Amino acid sequence: MLKYILKRLLLGIVTLFALMTITFFLMHIIPGSPFAGETSRLSAEVKRKLIEAYQLDKPIWYQYMTYLKNVFRGDFGTSLNRKGTSVMSIIGKGLPWTMKLGGVAFIVAMVLGIALGVVSAFSKKQWVQNSAAFIATIGVSVPSFLLALLLMYVFGVRLDLLPLIGLQSWKHYIMPSLALALGPIAMISRLVRSSLNEEMRQDYMILARAKGTSALRVVLHHALKNALIPVITYAGPLLATLLTGSFVVETMFTVPGIGAEFVSSVSNRDYTMIMALTIIYGAMIIAANIITDLITAAVDPRVRLK
Repeated sequence: MLKYILKRLLLGIVTLFALMTITFFLMHIIPGSPFAGETSRLSAEVKRKLIEAYQLDKPIWYQYMTYLKNVFRGDFGTSLNRKGTSVMSIIGKGLPWTMKLGGVAFIVAMVLGIALGVVSAFSKKQWVQNSAAFIATIGVSVPSFLLALLLMYVFGVRLDLLPLIGLQSWKHYIMPSLALALGPIAMISRLVRSSLNEEMRQDYMILARAKGTSALRVVLHHALKNALIPVITYAGPLLATLLTGSFVVETMFTVPGIGAEFVSSVSNRDYTMIMALTIIYGAMIIAANIITDLITAAVDPRVRLK
């Protein structure tokens, strides 16, 4: 197990390094300047001094080596578009809000998705299965921003039951978390339903029921445990994605997270911000995949880590 973990960590580090390297060179290969939008406000001399100050006039290999040296020391630099403001201070202000919203959305998606999948798998009522199929279809076909608009109109404007802006109380989390969680709920419910239907046909399940084991125990202690393996595999990348935010949903509900930074940093060619966000997002995805593999091995003894 320890050898497997070390190998996965090493592979994760190599993957993150490759991601960082590719992103760095792609940013500098694309024509343009991070100060191009300030052409009308800055003189040529001022822009030249800015380029020199950020060492953008140096050879690209020199900039790359300098950046690597700074990153290894924990220094991600200052934002090119917010003069004098460090990248980590900007991310540090928005990341907690994004992670709280993403964490709530993840819990909602897992709880409702698993519950819906179990109910639809074992219910004999046609209306229950049709309702589950309808929710799954809506979840995979309706964009999160459209669902957010619908929720805002119904519960925020027409019924005036939920607040529309910010994350000040638990009520503020309901609409944005549902908007983010509907798609994952649909995917998780379909995974649970198909996995349970397959598990219930296995020989060990038939034996357990033939021995007189209660239906609830058969489902909870045998079928559901194995049926959750595909869900666990899906949950890792999902958690990393939700924790890094959704630009559209955060903007619509005025959440001061980092979702907007993913888009604005690219459009503004803020090199240091792009690199920091890429590293954070890549690290979260890699960590989530490693944790997912370990949980899968713990849940299913049939999985052998080599």
